[in-house]
Amino acid sequence: MRKKTIEDYVELVYIIQKKKKRVHTNDVAFALHINPASVTEIFHKLSDEGYIHYEKYSGVTLTKKGKEIAMKTKKRHDTLKSFLMILGINEKIADEDACRIEHIVNPETMKKLRKFVEFAELENVCSRWLDHFHYYYETGEHIECKPAHEEKCPVHGGKR
Repeated sequence: MRKKTIEDYVELVYIIQKKKKRVHTNDVAFALHINPASVTEIFHKLSDEGYIHYEKYSGVTLTKKGKEIAMKTKKRHDTLKSFLMILGINEKIADEDACRIEHIVNPETMKKLRKFVEFAELENVCSRWLDHFHYYYETGEHIECKPAHEEKCPVHGGKR
């Protein structure tokens, strides 16, 4: 089974399992807008490979192996989504893109992105350069804004 498929399914089971003890075929089918029979087929494969405990009509729970992968995948997803939202991407698009990127990003890149997001969150995303980036994105105009001359800045105009 493809790594992306495994990660997507165990991550979804993990998310649903936080709300309810056991995850059923219909829960996953509804979330993915697919046929429950397709989910059952994937559940059998995930069970055979040791990612979930599957009992027909009783639903699934993650194994230790499945939970570890789900948590790592969810952490990558959340970091990527936060990073994209810091850049100003709308939440829905950021979520969709994070879901695609989370499977291919290099671990070193992910490590750096995670630290960037942590830092940005500690700074409350109010960094001068980030404000300037958003202005540049909207206007195409790069501005020099030094604290001593902030009143001339079209972004800050003496606000800080």
